[in-house]
Amino acid sequence: MHMLYDSESFVVVHMQPDAADTPEGASAAASTPPAPQLARHGFEIVDKRSGKEVYLDGSWAEMFQEQILAWQRDTPTQEEVDDTLDGYVGLAQNPVVVH
Repeated sequence: MHMLYDSESFVVVHMQPDAADTPEGASAAASTPPAPQLARHGFEIVDKRSGKEVYLDGSWAEMFQEQILAWQRDTPTQEEVDDTLDGYVGLAQNPVVVH
């Protein structure tokens, strides 16, 4: 989990699949059951103003990744980033309980 952005209005976190924690060749009997792993990467966008979040995965995550790459090339202002993130607020239906 990597925090990519934090402003007064939004937080963006990149969730990535967990790497295998067990070294190769370790005995399966000696190890504990593996922790749950994400099947693929995604992005959590938290709207601090409304207290809601949205999780983007699949094709939504791929489109958002393209937006992040564009931001890295063009270096937008905080206002421009917040305006773009504001477009995702309509998708945010889950209240943030613990963060």
